[in-house]
Amino acid sequence: MGALFSPERQFKTKRKYAEIESEVLSTDLPPVPPPKTGLDLVVAWSVVGTFIILASAVIYLMETILMPITLAIVVGMVLGLAADRLVKFGLPPALGGILLGLVFVVGLFFLINALIEPLSSLAGQAPGMIERAMERILPYFERFQWVRVALEGTDDKALADMAIQNAGSMLGMVASGLTPAFVQTMIFLAALGLFLLGRAQLRKTIILAFATRERRLAAIRIMNAIESSVGFYFSTASVIYMALGSITAFIAFVGGFTMAPLWGLFAFVSSFIPYLGVTAMTIALLCAGLMTHDALLLAMIPAAAFFLLHLVMENLVTPAILGHRLEINPFIIFIAIIFWTWMWGAVGAMLAMPLSLIAMTIFEEVRPHPPERQLPA
Repeated sequence: MGALFSPERQFKTKRKYAEIESEVLSTDLPPVPPPKTGLDLVVAWSVVGTFIILASAVIYLMETILMPITLAIVVGMVLGLAADRLVKFGLPPALGGILLGLVFVVGLFFLINALIEPLSSLAGQAPGMIERAMERILPYFERFQWVRVALEGTDDKALADMAIQNAGSMLGMVASGLTPAFVQTMIFLAALGLFLLGRAQLRKTIILAFATRERRLAAIRIMNAIESSVGFYFSTASVIYMALGSITAFIAFVGGFTMAPLWGLFAFVSSFIPYLGVTAMTIALLCAGLMTHDALLLAMIPAAAFFLLHLVMENLVTPAILGHRLEINPFIIFIAIIFWTWMWGAVGAMLAMPLSLIAMTIFEEVRPHPPERQLPA
């Protein structure tokens, strides 16, 4: 009995327990990382900033390729979501997507064909329209002393000669821009068709690229949320802008404009381009009013009515309908519109809202959500 409690045996037991405890602590607990210093944070944010700058440069330089592909993906998501609704009628999703894509392309072709003639007529009448507008507007501006002094110092012949000299370069710029636009259109149509054909396979490939079941479920949840938010935005915005186009056509009809339905169609399409669309539409209505009516006040009424209508739609109707589901900060949307307009022009402005929705949806699905606090019973 005394050998069991001998000092030598107690020492060996304590030593064995100490070795076991040391092994457990070394294997089960991860090493404590050193605290981050201010320099580590500066390095981390510098890496993020460098990545953003390089990514922006790549997006800007590869506009000819990335812009039509991005537009095709966004349009393909909307058409693909609509094709999924056609499954209950017996159409496979791929076939329904292709049919909707053909309808979209044919509609786009007829839209461009409908706009070519009035735009060509407007371009031919532009010099006379500008001259008549100046004759009506200048008497109002000549009331101001500084405008009268500036007008007296101008030479009409010199201005005309300068316009004639620069006409060739302007036409050259327009001609040089037609080739990239044609290439981008072809890329868009090819990307849209291939995306609609391989949408299911692409979705499956993205899901299987993740190793664990949890990550695959997260990928499915993110893709479903993106399609739902983008589809809801375009379907709701289309209904709102159709109402805006119908009222605009009525304004054009009452204002005495020819082809009033075409004005409504132009208002519907331009409303998808934030800020730039309403500006172009207001200027077009003002020019048409100056060509139609002799009185300046009567000529400005259609443009002013459309501008006020669009202001009410964008600031009251649209937030009231979309705000309960798409909660996006207006400041973020404004910054996104400026960024994408700088990158890709009018098409970038049109893509700013859906791209912001995609980014915000991914962020909301990826970020960790705090556990819900339950109220005591």
